[in-house]
Amino acid sequence: MPVEYYQVMGQAAPNALTETDLINVSSGYNYVLSSLVICNRGPSGTTFRISVSVGGNPTANSDYLYYDLPIEGHDTFIATIGLTLYENDILRIYAGNANLTFQAFGAIIDYYGSTNI
Repeated sequence: MPVEYYQVMGQAAPNALTETDLINVSSGYNYVLSSLVICNRGPSGTTFRISVSVGGNPTANSDYLYYDLPIEGHDTFIATIGLTLYENDILRIYAGNANLTFQAFGAIIDYYGSTNI
């Protein structure tokens, strides 16, 4: 029987202008992302990107959920999203500067009932 774990699923403060994996779903698991939070720690506005690559493929134009979405300085963007990710799917992030923090919250569904998360 599947077991669900509710937790912080990923956190990162990536380098500017660098695509970064925030979540990489392991074999035997599904993830349900409830919220995605992006915080701009700096005083200047910038942009960010969020994409989902099915099966771990390279990012394609069709993978983007948000593309160069603006975020003001010292502001926070919250997406209540209900996104489902399956084995080997990757949620990728991209920051327009080095002042963004990304956090993902949700549930991990373990189909094998193990505790090796």
